[in-house]
Amino acid sequence: MTLPVPLVTIGLLALSNVFMTFAWYGHLKFKAAPLLVVIFVAWGIALFEYMLQVPANRIGHGRFSAAELKTIQEVLSLTIFCAFSALWLGEPIRPAHILGFSLIALGAGVIFLAPGLPAGD
Repeated sequence: MTLPVPLVTIGLLALSNVFMTFAWYGHLKFKAAPLLVVIFVAWGIALFEYMLQVPANRIGHGRFSAAELKTIQEVLSLTIFCAFSALWLGEPIRPAHILGFSLIALGAGVIFLAPGLPAGD
């Protein structure tokens, strides 16, 4: 049984974003750690992110345009970051964050739906 390309693509991008978020922001919980150590740990974590993101983009390209792949990645990144911020960093998501992220999601909707605009294909 083969999984649908959108499911595989979005699943791999979601997993890659978990790694990316930890690589970029996970160290904020460990302010006493030396910066050089933090950088190398982040690089190690980012390796796994790339091992998921690159195949996701390869698999998804053709079904999705490059702009759509980037849009999916950004929406997933914000969604995962909200959970990460609250659960890992203990920083609550405030109404202004929700509003700002919602406006970004609205922009993502334009990429996919483009009401009244030619598809450009």
